[in-house]
Amino acid sequence: MAFSRAWLNFKRMEDITVVAAGLIYTAAALRAFQLLPGSAAEVARWTLGWPSLYLLASAVAPLLIAPVRRGLARYVWMSFRAGFGQSPGSVLAGLALLLGAALLIYREMGTVARTGRYPANIFSAYAAGIGILIAQAVLVRALERRPEVRAEIEER
Repeated sequence: MAFSRAWLNFKRMEDITVVAAGLIYTAAALRAFQLLPGSAAEVARWTLGWPSLYLLASAVAPLLIAPVRRGLARYVWMSFRAGFGQSPGSVLAGLALLLGAALLIYREMGTVARTGRYPANIFSAYAAGIGILIAQAVLVRALERRPEVRAEIEER
């Protein structure tokens, strides 16, 4: 059984979004070690330690908590039905959102570098977002196993 081109594009876009967000995060974390004040251990705590907990919680919780899983699966399905990842415009919009988040991280790092204070952990927030993207990519695969969804996404 082959999936429709639209579904394959959507699924690919979900995966690429996770990878792109991860690459942006990695670049920002590497830059943080060059730019942010404090010891390497302190920078690691703010860029890797706390954020890893947020990423894990936001990736796992939506898959384990049934009402959240259903809501996120519904959102993923509505995204597919709305055409996300299936047209150049939606791909560019998704890329723009990721780049906007990257700019926020870099702006926050500049503030920390100037003031020496870590008022909020933008890295944790971005990691939580990546966790949700991971959960969505997992739910795409769960959705395609549902008979009612399979009927709509298979090539005819």
